[in-house]
Amino acid sequence: MKRRRFVSLLTGAVASLPLAARTQQPAMPVIGFLHAGSPDENVKRLAAFRKGLADAGFLEGQNVAIEYRWAEGRNQNLPAMVADLIQRKVALIATPGSTAAAVVARAATAVIPIVFSSGSDPVALGLVTSLNRPGGNATGITSLNAELAAKRLGVFRELVPNASRYFTLVKPTSELAAPFVNDLQNAAASLGIQVEVLKAETAAEIDQAFAGIPQAPGTVMVFGPEGFFYVHRAHIVELALRKALPTMFDVRDYVDAGGLASYGSDYMNAMELVGGYVARILKGEKPAELPVQQATRFELVINRKTAKALGIDISPTLLATADDVVE
Repeated sequence: MKRRRFVSLLTGAVASLPLAARTQQPAMPVIGFLHAGSPDENVKRLAAFRKGLADAGFLEGQNVAIEYRWAEGRNQNLPAMVADLIQRKVALIATPGSTAAAVVARAATAVIPIVFSSGSDPVALGLVTSLNRPGGNATGITSLNAELAAKRLGVFRELVPNASRYFTLVKPTSELAAPFVNDLQNAAASLGIQVEVLKAETAAEIDQAFAGIPQAPGTVMVFGPEGFFYVHRAHIVELALRKALPTMFDVRDYVDAGGLASYGSDYMNAMELVGGYVARILKGEKPAELPVQQATRFELVINRKTAKALGIDISPTLLATADDVVE
């Protein structure tokens, strides 16, 4: 066969191949995004997560894909969701702002990298071996919100000086319940306060818990990190206002919904940090070698409109200390 004829045939054969086969473009990595909540209530947080990715060079739809799985407050669906992500062979599972999702993901795989943000101690939850040396396939950000109980109670007492009877509400089957109650009771004891613990596993039980709280001056309620209550935050705030009950929460979203005050980590910053860690792992770093970061930015948010409705006069000092005041 003449050389010119051979080259012509070879060129034609290459041209007939699919474009993907000729260019040999690397497959776009896929992030499995697992969350116990819903997308509607996490729009801003999701934007912060994407910003963390983008700052590190990953843009959704361009050089990274994201498979979203939202449990919509039904944590019992999380195991099936993470199993589906594992079957799809995602490059990584991210569970920002959802401790329940992180625990389920960690139990489901010891191979696929996991990046979490948790409101409690990830060592106690079994997510990592230690903060400095995670040691497995998981790492992330911890806000340690459950350990902020003493600060939260102190601010609450300053905000409501006549507070004399404290209640808290927990979801007993949640991984966060035990450490939160333990820290809250220890902090309360150091301040000479007693906290009565109420329990709720369903929306109906939230109503029942509030029905058992007396509507009396000096009665207040403090909440810790719990995704189930976050899903029902608007209803919780409504119940509290109906009983003229001052409330203290761990994140500002409750205050935006009408709660009295919150003190906790800056969750937007934590979500950005998770996005940054996801990017580092996609670039080749190993979770076992990435220390768990601890949140360093915290915020006090007060709802002045709610305070007025409850007849609470906020001291100028506390107002000046607040990072944000909802009017």
